[in-house]
Amino acid sequence: MHERYHNREQYFNEQAYTTEKYVIPYIQQIFKIHPDLVVAEIGCGEAGNLKPFLDLGCTCVGIDLEEVKIENGKKFFENHPNKNRLTLIAEDIYKVNPDSLPKFDLVIMRDTIEHIPNQENFLAQLKKFLKPDAKVFFAFPPWRMPFGGHQQICESKYLRLLPYFHLLPNFIYKGLLKAFGESEAKIKNLSEIRETGISIHEFKSFVNNNGYKIDKETCFLINPNYEIKFKLKQRVLPSILNIPHLRDFYVTTYYCIISIK
Repeated sequence: MHERYHNREQYFNEQAYTTEKYVIPYIQQIFKIHPDLVVAEIGCGEAGNLKPFLDLGCTCVGIDLEEVKIENGKKFFENHPNKNRLTLIAEDIYKVNPDSLPKFDLVIMRDTIEHIPNQENFLAQLKKFLKPDAKVFFAFPPWRMPFGGHQQICESKYLRLLPYFHLLPNFIYKGLLKAFGESEAKIKNLSEIRETGISIHEFKSFVNNNGYKIDKETCFLINPNYEIKFKLKQRVLPSILNIPHLRDFYVTTYYCIISIK
């Protein structure tokens, strides 16, 4: 499983699989996907989540800070029949001129909001890119879930499998990472994730504070993406366990669709 974080083409294909099988049907319950849409992904990596939309003929825009991932994405799409409908941009979203792009009908943010600093400011900035009736899809692991610290990217095979240790006090957390041989670069990366981790309650507060409304939300006990990763069947959180704040400790991913009020 650890190989998927180094084999970027495998990761790309896994993203495309989950988005086609689970994300698009989820969105289609309230928003029709058709070729006339402009679909964007912010924090797109190699843009695997955009592939199913490009397959459908949508105009797609992917934006990511890491140039190497954007270049990988261009290679992965070089033989796609609709590649002329795809634009991949290596840039900070805060530095992208909204007038340089068509307004978006749909934005996909799958496993990215928990990496973005100042999420409330980001949601305010995002409005500049949206059509008035646009939808934004989010999927993210709550910070307090068993692997909310993204410890699965650790080099140590023990830390990869150790749940909840990212919730320890910071000095103990960093001490464990060092003790198990994680590099300074990896510790820095994991510490940044620690700083930007977000709870469901925080996310909903940011949404409301920025003039959005929630159109649809679902908590998953078993993440739909775990099918391709672990061969597990998705499972929605039973209503009896859907307890605010407490649910963050066992919800493995939160799906949400928002729009401007």
